[in-house]
Amino acid sequence: MNQLPFTEDTVIFGLLALCLGLVFYTSSLKTTFWKKFYAVIPTVLMCYLLPSILASTGIIDEKSSQTYYIASRYLLPAALILMTLSIDLKAILNLGSKALIMFLTGTAGIVIGGPIAILIVSIFSPETVGGVGPDAVWRGLATIAGSWIGGGANQAAMLEVFEFNQEKYGGMVLIDIVVANLWMAVILLGVGKTKKIDSWLKADTSSIEALKIKVSEHTAKIARVTSLHDFMMLLLYAFAGVGLAHFLGNHFAEFLENTFEVIRDKDKVLSSLGSKFLWMVVFATSIGIGLSFTKAKNYEGAGASKIGSVFIYILVATIGMKMDLGAVFENPGLIVIGLIWILIHAALLIIVAKLVKAPFFFLAVGSQANVGGAASAPVVAAEFHPSLTSVGILLAVFGYVVGTGGAYLCALLMEVASKV
Repeated sequence: MNQLPFTEDTVIFGLLALCLGLVFYTSSLKTTFWKKFYAVIPTVLMCYLLPSILASTGIIDEKSSQTYYIASRYLLPAALILMTLSIDLKAILNLGSKALIMFLTGTAGIVIGGPIAILIVSIFSPETVGGVGPDAVWRGLATIAGSWIGGGANQAAMLEVFEFNQEKYGGMVLIDIVVANLWMAVILLGVGKTKKIDSWLKADTSSIEALKIKVSEHTAKIARVTSLHDFMMLLLYAFAGVGLAHFLGNHFAEFLENTFEVIRDKDKVLSSLGSKFLWMVVFATSIGIGLSFTKAKNYEGAGASKIGSVFIYILVATIGMKMDLGAVFENPGLIVIGLIWILIHAALLIIVAKLVKAPFFFLAVGSQANVGGAASAPVVAAEFHPSLTSVGILLAVFGYVVGTGGAYLCALLMEVASKV
């Protein structure tokens, strides 16, 4: 008999499916308790928390699992294709400049948040932000800055650039995962209260609502009973597209690295453009956009975005599985730095959103395009409406571009702050 924790992906995936099914089953119940429960806790947050409880209690071992890798490399690009298949580019452009303003505000929050957090913690716990040479804490925090502005490729670039002690790198990854996922949980809680938040921000949501209505009307117009032929065509578009996106992404990234020294050299700001994952996401999104100019767009009526949403929820479950809730208390000093850091990021976003009257959607997606990147920005955007997924994708891709440069600046500021 197998002993805990479960390590086989077949069992782990089955438990994740159980979590997702349980959440959607209970959320469909009309009883008073469940109606009140899901009025406070969004379904997507529960799909994220239940797997994290399985990991935290030792029922499953996420470190031995490849489910996140499969979800992020196969199901995520498939979801991007299916959810952008009916995209209306003109309507997205009509959303205006506030999406970009909030994204750049989020970036600025990360850049200044790191050094300010170090200064605050150094007041009552100077040893937490100390260290010399490769063990200097600011060098490790630079890798978190790379992750929170861009993604994994930018994080790896910062590790190479600042030569942090790799034996201690796991602790920084832990802070990255724990704090980023806690912030994502807060964002998801806010999604359920979007109208109240938008009212407080005095935000003009007309362009967002117009996009939602336009997509909904198009979907209703082309809706039909889905046939086996429809499913097989969606399979063709999604996974032939995934294969093509990986092929093009891998070769394009290699071409850039082989051709340009500035990308090949990990010390350079633009080195993150050599990320295969980045270009896979770009090409998957481009394939979906390309299909939106063809008759394939009408497969939205057969449930293309709904299938894409299934893939996204599987990704949500695998992301949640990566967070060990008990690990939050293992290194309280560094966790405090991370929490102060993310609070500064959040505060700046709220202040700017209030000043420019930006909708909560732009705040949430602008933040996640930084902190969560391509894996979670589309998740948050889709939670508002499937038609908005592409906004999250585009901002997340932009995050990869500015990630290394922003993280490099943040690291230099943190070095100064740690020596004050």
